[in-house]
Amino acid sequence: MRYLVSTPRAMPCGARVFVALLLVIGQLAAGCATTPYRFSTHGETEMTVPLPEGEPQIERGEPNAWVDGFGHYFFSLPSKLLLLNWKVDNHDISPEVEQSLQEYLHANGLHKTKVRLNQYAPGEEWERLVENTEIPAGWRYTVGLLAVSFYMIFPERLFAGFPFIGGGDHYNPFTNTISIYSNSRPILLHEGSHAKDVASCESRQGKGFYVGLRALPLIGLPLALWQEAVSTNDALSWELATAGSRQSKEAYRTLYPAYGTYVGGASQSAASFFTEGWILYAIQYGMVVVGHVAGQTRALFVRDRAGGIEPDVLNGPPESCLPPRSRAGDAPIFLRVALP
Repeated sequence: MRYLVSTPRAMPCGARVFVALLLVIGQLAAGCATTPYRFSTHGETEMTVPLPEGEPQIERGEPNAWVDGFGHYFFSLPSKLLLLNWKVDNHDISPEVEQSLQEYLHANGLHKTKVRLNQYAPGEEWERLVENTEIPAGWRYTVGLLAVSFYMIFPERLFAGFPFIGGGDHYNPFTNTISIYSNSRPILLHEGSHAKDVASCESRQGKGFYVGLRALPLIGLPLALWQEAVSTNDALSWELATAGSRQSKEAYRTLYPAYGTYVGGASQSAASFFTEGWILYAIQYGMVVVGHVAGQTRALFVRDRAGGIEPDVLNGPPESCLPPRSRAGDAPIFLRVALP
């Protein structure tokens, strides 16, 4: 039997410089905590898909020892190994971690964003896809339809963290839903930050392009890196404002390598035009290693503190920063995040 061994082609010098710049810029874009914490001037509107009357914003799936056990001890092992974190996709979210996300959403005015903790609810997600007129129909019934179909066919309640089909913790802008499977405060805050970032887009058409273009091959890579950097920066800033040094250190150690997976994926895609074989995997997973080193290093410089430096942030933005209400009785609209 003949075995074929892939030999990588030599990468031109120009291509090497391009990929190297992408790697460096990508990691630097991850950012760090900034102060003061930044609220937005725009957020939920009357077009934001509402929660049905009497339905809680945060719901938990019914415990299932077999399903959750297979998900935790088998299917999610690749993600656990990649991030070196046993809490990733463990299908057991503690009340304390849940409360941290609830506080974040309420302070940022995200009262209509649905949160599913280890829950598989395809029927409800199809309904939210149809009702979410805040995203133009052209995007909802193409990219959004594919996203919800994937969610239905490959239940993350079981497969979260498994390569190619598993998905994992994520925010779906087409249904305005956060799905969580990890007992990790930084990961929950990061997904909440995605909801905040999308809500901050003032134009309905602009919002459609912002979430839709990310799904397109190659074109969406820079946008994905930008969105992940924005959410990483916002989550780190929230921890600085509201939590102690222990939580901030955990956030750096978790979110930096997580961002490295995106930088690695983008760099691999770019490098695939110039080379092939094992070097592509070395680029992809090498960036995760860089993310771990950067996160551990950055955590060393976090000064010890018992609590956040801006505890009033939990109450939402100051009255002086609140924008005008869109009409009588409407909740104030205030969401925006920016990199320093």
